[in-house]
Amino acid sequence: MAANGVVSGTSLIVSFGEMLIDFVPTVSGVSLAEAPGFLKAPGGAPANVAIAVARLGGKASFVGKLGDDEFGRMLADILKQNGVSDDGILFDQGARTALAFVTLRADGEREFMFYRNPSADMLLKPEELNLDLIRSAKVFHYGSISLIVEPCRSAHLKAMEVAKEAGALLSYDPNLRLPLWPSADQARKQILSIWDKADIVKVSDVELEFLTGSDKVDDETAMKLWRPNFTLLLVTLGEKGSRYYTKKFHGAVDAFHVNTVDTTGAGDSFVGALLCKIVDDPSILEDESKLREVLRFANACGAITTTKKGAIPALPTVADALALINGA
Repeated sequence: MAANGVVSGTSLIVSFGEMLIDFVPTVSGVSLAEAPGFLKAPGGAPANVAIAVARLGGKASFVGKLGDDEFGRMLADILKQNGVSDDGILFDQGARTALAFVTLRADGEREFMFYRNPSADMLLKPEELNLDLIRSAKVFHYGSISLIVEPCRSAHLKAMEVAKEAGALLSYDPNLRLPLWPSADQARKQILSIWDKADIVKVSDVELEFLTGSDKVDDETAMKLWRPNFTLLLVTLGEKGSRYYTKKFHGAVDAFHVNTVDTTGAGDSFVGALLCKIVDDPSILEDESKLREVLRFANACGAITTTKKGAIPALPTVADALALINGA
């Protein structure tokens, strides 16, 4: 792994799922039809998390399938250039790399239109998984897009099971993308079907409302998503910061106020920062003052990611995050 520029000696975080290319209009605040042109922005939440970890000095590997096409090769190169191990990447001869056209509304929020029928990431089979790599993970991170269709769903379930058996912490960020699911009910049902398998779960305020059916983002609503085997449940609130829940304590950590240009990747940056800290010191999960400090760092990483267009170029280094924290 060291040959790929990956830091050796620290504990491995394996991120499982999709990597794709977002096509983002060159002009903000317009519909896809009105956009004069588009920029390629590599993305996919699990891949963003892997790169976020590597940029913060952690050891990351990505497991997923890309199309054996120019875009797929480009994405594999981007992972390697960013210090993410490519030991878990596969290429599919018969399907294309997934694409998404993303409109950036005037407020920096996004709307999506996806091209994946089927895309290579959906065709990952359980027997293609690099099980040795998955077994070597100290943290195994995943989303829910890989649960939508077979065979990828079975590959996802197998990878989770193998990681858990090998003693990894399981980290789940559902990363809801409703347009990809056959229906909202199906999305809710499948996202929750693996809910109690995780150790760490992170949801956004919007996902909290969607999964609970509540219109309130409060402690009572969040606790509807709590499971006895969780070590940490996190709710991210955008510019309002984040809330945390453990078996022994809960609380909130304020956000950093920055000039938001594009919210893409902010949640992935937050998760990457958190996992980077926890992987080398799991005692953080038992110690509220340590956890609050780590969440302040994660909030800073999320905030910085919103200050530039695109997720990957905007992901911060440790120095970037510390500059924001110390300047605040």
